[in-house]
Amino acid sequence: MRPRDLDEFVGQPHIVGAGRVLRKAMDAGQLPSMILWGPPGTGKTTLAAIGAKHAKARFVAISAVSSGVQELRKLIDEARKLRQLTDQRTVLFIDEIHRFNKAQQDVVLPYVENGDVVLLGATTENPSFEVNSALLSRSRVITLKPLTEDEVRMIVRRALSDERGLGGKVSLANDAEDALVAVSNGDARVALNALELAADAATAGPDGMRSVGLEEIREALQRRSLLYDRAGDQHYDTISAFIKSVRGSDPDASLYWLMRMIDAGEDPMFIARRIVILAGEDVGLADPQALVIASAAQQATHLIGYPEAYYPLAEATVYLALAPKSDSLKRGLGELQRDLAETRADPVPLHLRNAPTRLMAELGYGQGYRYAHDYEGHVAPDETYLPDSLAGRRYYVPTELGAEADLRARLEALRRSVRRGGPARTGDTSESRPGSD
Repeated sequence: MRPRDLDEFVGQPHIVGAGRVLRKAMDAGQLPSMILWGPPGTGKTTLAAIGAKHAKARFVAISAVSSGVQELRKLIDEARKLRQLTDQRTVLFIDEIHRFNKAQQDVVLPYVENGDVVLLGATTENPSFEVNSALLSRSRVITLKPLTEDEVRMIVRRALSDERGLGGKVSLANDAEDALVAVSNGDARVALNALELAADAATAGPDGMRSVGLEEIREALQRRSLLYDRAGDQHYDTISAFIKSVRGSDPDASLYWLMRMIDAGEDPMFIARRIVILAGEDVGLADPQALVIASAAQQATHLIGYPEAYYPLAEATVYLALAPKSDSLKRGLGELQRDLAETRADPVPLHLRNAPTRLMAELGYGQGYRYAHDYEGHVAPDETYLPDSLAGRRYYVPTELGAEADLRARLEALRRSVRRGGPARTGDTSESRPGSD
């Protein structure tokens, strides 16, 4: 059922729709080197083959999973000789090009530059990270999108009627078609494979027709085809959606993305670590209990593992989603990091240093330090703890959300107490206490 030309090609209208630049180029028989990036079953191999056909070029396809440098050099040498003898170009299609390491990708580079081959690489991984920058600079990156449900439905119906497919000898119930389209997740290959398997298992009636119902489709599919790679874009995209849902206080979306990760086999400790980070980064002191619950979920996950680990993970997820949010610590630490990078690292002020020896005391270590416990409210009047160059800097600015509202009030009271000064509780404390903290 692979499309033979662009008129049969389904999907990707942003690339090959009428009037699109690539469509015009391919119709004119021109084919630039390209990296085709997109999820499985969206037409990368098909588009490459059609492009080669329009360009009247020899089409050679290899897989980076099973091919090495030796085979690559042999194919390129054949392409050079063919071009010299007949002036026909070769389209070299490398499936899963991200599986080639840098040295293997470098083999192709000079031949792409001099036009001996047109490189069409297909990848499900982000080419920014997986394809050499030199190759990227000499190729166009074409992004393919998952097929829509209507597009998958069109492909399924064509397979039912076309002689290259099931030739009108199989009927598909409406609810079975809906399930097949939905569960294929925009992957035409999954849909066609499941349809073929279900059709093969169906019993033919007196008229030779085989009827495929919902149960046959469910058995053929077994489970939803999740687009998820624990080392690739889907891994990062899904955890990003999870984090943003928790941060946005949506427990339903948070649970959905959590279960997407769990169902795809994500490492439970990775999820647990992200939940602990969320507690500190996005909830913070607006709800100090959040970190306790997140840490408990991490420990419980470590203890019991899958499948029961989704209970503590789900509990912590919902708690964090519903908790008041504050990124005051994150902002303060950011300011602090900037100051550490951009200001001079002044020595510790003398009054904050200990003086365990006579020499250090004579040098002024600890002189003028006021012992906080000797003052009402444990605040020494006019005492400073930052270097002079950073005097008055405020790194922690609590919000008025959740528990931070109380912390904000307490902090403001402490700062007022420092400014006005408070009475000593036990005598004169203006002298330092040598050797004490």
